[in-house]
Amino acid sequence: MRQSTTSRRLGAAALIAALAVTGLSACFPNPADLVEQGVEDAVEGATGGDVSLGGELPDGFPESVALVDGDITFAAGAGGSEGWIVMIASTAADPVADAAAKLEAAGFTEDTTLSGEGASAVVYSNGEYFVLVAGEGEAVSYTVTPQTK
Repeated sequence: MRQSTTSRRLGAAALIAALAVTGLSACFPNPADLVEQGVEDAVEGATGGDVSLGGELPDGFPESVALVDGDITFAAGAGGSEGWIVMIASTAADPVADAAAKLEAAGFTEDTTLSGEGASAVVYSNGEYFVLVAGEGEAVSYTVTPQTK
């Protein structure tokens, strides 16, 4: 009788372990994804804009604004006259210089340069948009606003 109880307990433990492994793999949403989506939904609800905490450009982001290669870590925009913000983690040796070169190649010209210890910022325009490029380390942020005509 004792061996039967032990066998049942081992069988139950094996079943629970199998269910736990299955449940923690692909059957349930990733908790980090749920948090990310919740934050995106909250910001979008509060601002009426499009927000992404990784991977996607906001709706209406201008194609004429050339971006550095890398992973989009944050993006937001209400479009229209409000503009957009995009943050990218770049692997370039000098991400701000790379961003500046890409904007210049796309027809933007430098308006003003600001610099500080470990960080830099450059403003570009092309007659349609102002683009503030700022960076520190591997992080590059773009703030894009339409120019008034």
